[in-house]
Amino acid sequence: MQPLTAGLSYLDLLFLGRRHAIATVVARATSGTALIDPGPSTCRIRLEEGLQHNGIRLGDISEILLTHIHLDHAGVTGTLVRQYPDIAVIVHERGARHLSAPDKLIESARRLWGDDMDRLWGEVIPVPERNLRVVTGSEQIVAGGRTFEIAYTPGHASHHVSYYDASSGMAFVGDAAGMSVDGGYVLPPTPPPDIDIELWQDSVSRIGRWAPESLFLTHFGPIDHVRSHLAQLLDHLEITASLVRESLRGPGTDEERSIAFASDLRRELRRNMSEPQVAAYESAAPFHLLWLGLARYWRKKGG
Repeated sequence: MQPLTAGLSYLDLLFLGRRHAIATVVARATSGTALIDPGPSTCRIRLEEGLQHNGIRLGDISEILLTHIHLDHAGVTGTLVRQYPDIAVIVHERGARHLSAPDKLIESARRLWGDDMDRLWGEVIPVPERNLRVVTGSEQIVAGGRTFEIAYTPGHASHHVSYYDASSGMAFVGDAAGMSVDGGYVLPPTPPPDIDIELWQDSVSRIGRWAPESLFLTHFGPIDHVRSHLAQLLDHLEITASLVRESLRGPGTDEERSIAFASDLRRELRRNMSEPQVAAYESAAPFHLLWLGLARYWRKKGG
């Protein structure tokens, strides 16, 4: 695990064997251990081994804090709770029902991932309602020996929340502040079904009002240059949204448009980053899916 500050660290889950694709945060105290976004079930062994190497057992986990319920962030939650039924799971009210009854979540994911679903994400099972601690995004919670403020930060997902720990000055923002691997391109992940650009812009402002000293991104790791990072995120969200809007006005099928968009984005990233960095981005957020989310957004808005 990599330290962030006393009692706070993070673990690279080595998703699909790739470094710097998915991280989980570990907050450790004598009262218990909290995880923020524990990742997919396919990384469960890596999660357990990484914790054990640092003297933490899965049975020490007292809380799981979810920024949102997408499978790369939350897929292993039900599996962990089945094994350790005293774990409390903090989740936004819009996502809670899909944790306790994940059939629609699984169906939606399978439409996107097809035959790759099980290879990528593994087991997805319900979290009993008794384990859920449902929030709206205006609360404070104590977990892992820390007090976290919670903010509702939709845009990437309608049920997305972020957590702020004033004692460290760090905001744990899931996908609300985008992706940046090894200080590279700040990419807004825009998969379907509920991308909303205006809500996302408001969420970035909400994170900024915390005035955090640093951000923690699930994809990937700590960011210290907060203001410039958030500014780049908004710029790149506008650019990618405009590219997709223009593609919808031109010829071609959706498949052809998404392939062209993915190729253009891949080329842009390769200009300033190494191939392993680009691969880490695409393993966490396949580029053709980013087109699909923005296309759905524009079509809902009528253009």
